[in-house]
Amino acid sequence: MRTIEKKLQAHKQSFLSVQAPPELEGRLRHALENVPVKRRRSKALPWVASAAAALMLIAGIYQYPAFAYYGAKLLDRNALTSLSFSEVEEHGYGQSVNKSKTFDDGTAITVNGVIADDNAFIMYYSIDLPQGTVFDPDDRSFRYNVDALQGFLTDSDPKEGSGTFSPDGSQYKGIYKFEPVSPFSRTLTATFSRWEDSGKRITYPISFQFEANKAMKSIIKQKLSISVPVDLGTVHYDFITASPSSTIVRGYYDLEIDGHPRFTGKTKLFVNGTEVKSWGMRSIRHAETELPGFELDYDVLPTDQLESLELVLTNFQGYQQVEKPISLASPSDQSIRIGDEKLWIRSVTETDGGYDIVIASKQFTILDKDQLSIQAGGSIVPVSSISNSRPWDLNNGNILWEQTYSFNTTDKPEQLLLPGFYYIKTYDHKVSIPVHIK
Repeated sequence: MRTIEKKLQAHKQSFLSVQAPPELEGRLRHALENVPVKRRRSKALPWVASAAAALMLIAGIYQYPAFAYYGAKLLDRNALTSLSFSEVEEHGYGQSVNKSKTFDDGTAITVNGVIADDNAFIMYYSIDLPQGTVFDPDDRSFRYNVDALQGFLTDSDPKEGSGTFSPDGSQYKGIYKFEPVSPFSRTLTATFSRWEDSGKRITYPISFQFEANKAMKSIIKQKLSISVPVDLGTVHYDFITASPSSTIVRGYYDLEIDGHPRFTGKTKLFVNGTEVKSWGMRSIRHAETELPGFELDYDVLPTDQLESLELVLTNFQGYQQVEKPISLASPSDQSIRIGDEKLWIRSVTETDGGYDIVIASKQFTILDKDQLSIQAGGSIVPVSSISNSRPWDLNNGNILWEQTYSFNTTDKPEQLLLPGFYYIKTYDHKVSIPVHIK
């Protein structure tokens, strides 16, 4: 880890020598609560500007220090979530807490320790039942929950959690990941809850001191200006944070459609040519643009010797226009290739109300139904109703999905007029991320 240690060592002394004044929390809270609704020019404006600058200077200096990297071994995400806090602490990570609360029935909940960085706040906790009692296997999954994490300038929602039971069933050890907390929070409160046998939900807050000087600094934290064109607009990647707990890439969609796309696709992250494991994606509202956004969650970077970082938009929602009418003269189970995809006209059947046409496709190929119609007897007839999708087993290991499209006409359909369809399109668009190690 020599590369990163050299860069971090340069900041170590200044970081460790800076401390927030004890009255900082009160001063910041007072300043925030007294922000004027409207700006007015006055003689006091220079004083206000000076005060604001001072607060910004304090906030700028009082950052998460890189303390926890010294003597620490980089752990992957599996290790962070599978080891006990005592084992994680042996690697140089985190802050020991050991704050407990014992309830009337003798059950004790203990916050064992926490890990904080720019991407997440990870809390290790345990639940111990009174001697002679064990967890009921039927309610292990829902009886105890972790609801919130709060503090000064902090109201973090839980992202995910996991845990294990001791062999004798008397103890539960859990890990919960929250959104990042403010480094100005000196006291944090984790709210636990339990469902009683009566059906009543009881909450149990546990407060503890948070030592921001044991939070871990990110290796990379930088803005991006990466745009990838897709069929319906553009996918933007605008921020990356690589911390000791995970690697997060954020961005947003600027598309011709409203809301989030049906198919969010897949974006791969490569470090020095090696793919970093993906842990999924969550949809967000992009703060700056108010457009639909996303947050991509990857594993910890596999090395501190960073030579190259690349994003690859492997696939995403595509749109295929259908330029020509599709003949309905001889329906069959043979495929009709349109662009990179295939459709099947399975049957055209006369009914009491008109005609039904059964069309099959791959599971994630969705017909554009806004202007879907047929030509019959010299007239254009729009679709009147569409059934739910149902599987069509080809008995060769493949399953397609079919729907019935109904049309109100006494004339036999001649052609299907389909404007287009949405599908998962392969893009494999590769872009490089400039490497700026902090």
